[in-house]
Amino acid sequence: MKQFVKALDKNGQCFSYISRKMTGLSIEKLKAGKFDGPQIRTLIKDADFISSMNDLERAAWTSFVEVTKHFLGNYKANNYLQIVNNMLENFKNLKCNMSIKVHYFHSHLDQFPENLGSYSEEQGERFHQDLKTMEERKFLCT
Repeated sequence: MKQFVKALDKNGQCFSYISRKMTGLSIEKLKAGKFDGPQIRTLIKDADFISSMNDLERAAWTSFVEVTKHFLGNYKANNYLQIVNNMLENFKNLKCNMSIKVHYFHSHLDQFPENLGSYSEEQGERFHQDLKTMEERKFLCT
């Protein structure tokens, strides 16, 4: 979500729609793409949100929603590799910057379990800590 919002034209219809919809967020948080789960789910369910997008934005958003529903939730689709690669390609077309988390995610697709949604909060926190450690190592090496 963060990469999607950061790639949007800040003067475009889609970003303006998010600004109107998320009145509780500061403009700085909006520009940085800082959203929590309930805010993301609100946008996913909002049919008017898609109508505010151009073709590239719509393709990237639709593929992001597909990944959240068919890979990151309680169900991993049989064609999850295609779904994730489609999202990465659409994000690339939108000119999103790919964070190290996305690269890690892509390079370790085969190691994700069948049911990601059943992981406990403790396991999820450990995953995020591991990613944070990897990011810190990357900055030390550069």
